[in-house]
Amino acid sequence: MAKEIAALERTGTWDLVLMLPQVTPITCKWVYKIKTRSDGSLERYKARLVDRGFQQEHGRDYDETFAPVAHMTTVRTLLAVASVRQWSISQLDVKNAFLNGELREEVYMQPPPGYSVPDGMVCHLRRSLYGLKQAPRAWFERFSSIVTDAAFKPSDHDPALFVHTSPRGRTLLLLYVDDMIITGDDSQFIEFVKKRLSDKFLMSDLGPLRYFLGLEVSSTPDGIYLTQEKYI
Repeated sequence: MAKEIAALERTGTWDLVLMLPQVTPITCKWVYKIKTRSDGSLERYKARLVDRGFQQEHGRDYDETFAPVAHMTTVRTLLAVASVRQWSISQLDVKNAFLNGELREEVYMQPPPGYSVPDGMVCHLRRSLYGLKQAPRAWFERFSSIVTDAAFKPSDHDPALFVHTSPRGRTLLLLYVDDMIITGDDSQFIEFVKKRLSDKFLMSDLGPLRYFLGLEVSSTPDGIYLTQEKYI
């Protein structure tokens, strides 16, 4: 847990402040998870600090919470378009995506278990944590601002699909919480986008798309083959 706390401090997730009488800090806990690969084998063990967001009060430390995610119809349509046009599809993953969201509200939290601080001090959150009611919205707003600065525009049909068009071609970027797929016929711009996102977030380039939202994907000379063997 010391490693995870050090990472949160390093990224400026919170400031330690003196707890004032009018402040109502929420509590937090550690959640442990075993992450598996698409074939069910062990990938790694995870420890995540999670806020008890049910202790938040509307109007006090959160307001709007809604954040869009890609519709499955959009995912299937994007795969169909890429298959017909023989575009390669890459998959990207943002590590600890919700920690990148910047908070606009005043949110205070009790220090995490195992984190020693002077008496009377609490954490004033600058960035979102998992469990906060506004965490999904804060992350999506941060991601949207970065890709729109890179000249993407959200689709009129699905706000989680971003489109970039230039004389060189077209690029499609689809976001589902912290998973992304990117495709198009502008390979130069796709590499630029990957680098820009890696500069802003802790990213993993997972290479050609193989597994996304329960869909197992394999490319063949005839197109794209989809299965859900693990789900079955």
